[in-house]
Amino acid sequence: MLNFLNEVWRPVVEIILLAVGIYYVFTFVKGTRGASIVTGFLAIVLTLSFITAWLDLTVLRWLLGSITTFFVVAILVIFQPEIRRMLAQLGNLELFTNIHEQRENIEMIIQTVERLADVRIGALIAIEQSNPLHDMVESGVPVDCVATPEMLETIFFPNNAIHDGGVILKGDRIAHAACIFPLTRRQDLNKSLGTRHRAALGLSEESDAVIVVVSEETGAVSYAYKGQLTRGVTLENLRAFLSSILVVPERPRTLVDWVRAFIVSRTKPIHGSAPVTTPVPLEKPVPPAELRTGTDY
Repeated sequence: MLNFLNEVWRPVVEIILLAVGIYYVFTFVKGTRGASIVTGFLAIVLTLSFITAWLDLTVLRWLLGSITTFFVVAILVIFQPEIRRMLAQLGNLELFTNIHEQRENIEMIIQTVERLADVRIGALIAIEQSNPLHDMVESGVPVDCVATPEMLETIFFPNNAIHDGGVILKGDRIAHAACIFPLTRRQDLNKSLGTRHRAALGLSEESDAVIVVVSEETGAVSYAYKGQLTRGVTLENLRAFLSSILVVPERPRTLVDWVRAFIVSRTKPIHGSAPVTTPVPLEKPVPPAELRTGTDY
């Protein structure tokens, strides 16, 4: 009986580990820029392997074995931005020092976006997290001042010398302005999508930053995160999303605090917290002005 259990549990554990590994690999690949490349490569390799086994082609079998050796190197090259972002998240650092300061910074961003959207002044704001952004942006003017709605509104004012480009926020400070963010290389985007939105999407693909966009044509508010662009959101939706990403809950210090926090979370919701939902694509049509221009910088 013991020998039977010993022979059974090892294959079961191996199958579970392989299933979990394959699941997380597919989850990691899905939605990235290299997903179509990997899918096409695997389709070709599986097709050739089937033909080779069926017709017993010795030379082709040897070539497939040699190509598989370089497949790991190809994966590292194709998914270099995603791998870098994943490794950086392992040592994820808190963006703010406490919940109060976190929410203050979020409200500062909301007020800035509201003011700029009302007067239709375009804006591109990148909120830095664990990945430093200075290596991913071109040019940029060092600012290093306290972030306030008035300062951000002044920077993005059309007649300002540094209003073009994006702003990088580090905590409660403006680090750089007039930054040129990398544009996304995706080909499946709507042709009406402006340069500002493409830059936000491109930076979100290369880092874990949250990028907020205000359209100068329509005043519409959008945000980009981890290669996903959500357009036409309300200020409440933006506040809920930023809170879900940037607000780091304080960890209980003792067992009693942990039990108390667990009981409170089970009995009543946190007062004033907005529900957080998975970002979904904009369902309403794009305004005609943005369709006509095709640019938003």
